[in-house]
Amino acid sequence: MKITEIKIRQLSMRMKSPFSTSFGTLQDKQFLILEAKDASGISGWGEGVAFEIPWYTEETVKTSWHMLEDFLIPLVLNKDIQHPDEISDMFKVIRQNKMAKATLECAVWDLYAKKTKQSLSNALGGAKKKIEVGISIGIQPTIDQLLQCIENYISAGYKRMKVKIKPGKDIDVIQAIRAKFPEIPLMVDANSAYTLDDIELLKKLDEYNLMMIEQPLASDDIIDHAKLQKHLKTPICLDESICSYEDARTAIELGSCGIINIKFGRVGGLTEAKRIHDLCQQHNIQVWCGGMLESGIGRAHNVALTTLENFVLPGDTAGSSHYWDQDIISPEVHVENGYISVPESFGIGYEPNIELMDQLTVSQKVYR
Repeated sequence: MKITEIKIRQLSMRMKSPFSTSFGTLQDKQFLILEAKDASGISGWGEGVAFEIPWYTEETVKTSWHMLEDFLIPLVLNKDIQHPDEISDMFKVIRQNKMAKATLECAVWDLYAKKTKQSLSNALGGAKKKIEVGISIGIQPTIDQLLQCIENYISAGYKRMKVKIKPGKDIDVIQAIRAKFPEIPLMVDANSAYTLDDIELLKKLDEYNLMMIEQPLASDDIIDHAKLQKHLKTPICLDESICSYEDARTAIELGSCGIINIKFGRVGGLTEAKRIHDLCQQHNIQVWCGGMLESGIGRAHNVALTTLENFVLPGDTAGSSHYWDQDIISPEVHVENGYISVPESFGIGYEPNIELMDQLTVSQKVYR
């Protein structure tokens, strides 16, 4: 496999409604789409999940493009590649910049699956024909609006509700949810909004039968989460803290969490995501696939990744229509009774809508 051409686009897509977390609100999503093409004309597709503002990690859309153009693409272009796992080794000379790396690596995985005439899920070693999905709900203006959102998603068949919390919008919110929906599978995501000074407040969440508390403490912390977990009955789920296999190994050995959220962008691609999955399976740590408000191309990679055996908890891979009036793939990712059927066609299993992408593209460049 030899990649002879790479095209990067920056797209701007308006979400159906603003999405709010403890660190900000987003409605117009800027992101990168990368197309890697070989000499035969077959294309593999990847999506950059970094935001415009470095509020989730240090990466942004602009830094990702810079890293791809000046460092990562030259390492891959016109090189002989036997398997996508080799990309991780090729990128080891570049520190961090995991989301930029994943943008290109995922495109190579898609291209490889197409070249070897198999679905991406099969190429990764996944076996599921359907994946169970939950929904992530941003911070709402009022509790009543939040309760209405949850009711709508229950009616749509979603298997788990994730609710964003932050100081001042936490215990009262969860108490209201449990009063109306005492049995629904429910988790909360703090996006690093708390510290160890909040132990007594966080202990109160044990009363509400939550599946997990996601990333309550600092985004780069593993040690304090181990201290906090000793005070809680509810499992801690680590997200931002796990950027590599070594991070996951450290967290497991310290007892920092009971669950890990795996995002291919955060860990540098599908190869590293699979390594973390396998490690967690060996240590009986459950995993699930988080979302980064992806368009359909990134969402398709999430679907394929979630077919691996130890993804036992519903992920954040909601259907395309939850986020977009029209997605950039055909068919769109569709949820039926809380499940997504895994495509069996070669590669990611969805066709990019080039005409729509052309309309949404704000800048682009081809590398040969």
